[in-house]
Amino acid sequence: MAVSASAVKELRERTGAGMLDCKKALDETNNDIEKAIAVLREKGLAAAANKAGRIATEGVVESYIHAGGRIGVIVEVNCETDFVAKTDQFREFARDVAMQIAAANPKFVRREEVPGDELEKEREILKAQALNEGKPEKIVEKMVEGRISKYYEEYCLLEQSFIKDPDKTISALLNEKINTIGENISIRRFVRYELGEGLEKKVDNFVEEVMAQAKL
Repeated sequence: MAVSASAVKELRERTGAGMLDCKKALDETNNDIEKAIAVLREKGLAAAANKAGRIATEGVVESYIHAGGRIGVIVEVNCETDFVAKTDQFREFARDVAMQIAAANPKFVRREEVPGDELEKEREILKAQALNEGKPEKIVEKMVEGRISKYYEEYCLLEQSFIKDPDKTISALLNEKINTIGENISIRRFVRYELGEGLEKKVDNFVEEVMAQAKL
């Protein structure tokens, strides 16, 4: 079975291992991501995955207020030691995460947090849309799964494209920091407030506004 580029990309983001090592691991496991992670860990190549089991109870509660007080974010980012929590690199990462939440408005940290009933409702809507588009029923399920992946990319923080580098996901950024800092790091939870949320108002491009403020 040929190794897909998307599988290599996901494995790299989840483990921090090199591209060639990821490809070899996927070759060995017939594209099974979980088994490939285990292979990389056994070989000591999955730096981020090796640290994932460590307890991370230190860290920071970072806040970010968008210009004019229109959007406010509070996010908890954990690490293993108080020493790392006080470093500029860790705090900068927490700040970037808070800005990401302000700009991209995720609903969840990771896909496992999406409620089953909400996901099922989304599947039903997507299936109805595909059928209404006249797509053959035999390929509708594959289309739905593809669109569910897009749903995760839109609403799950770890799967969103990083606003400062759209070629990189937040998951990839997180694993980079784990590998660089040498400790397990976890984005635990967040709250996002938007002025007038739920009230009728014009739509603004918050990604552009947040990035513009970051450059000031």
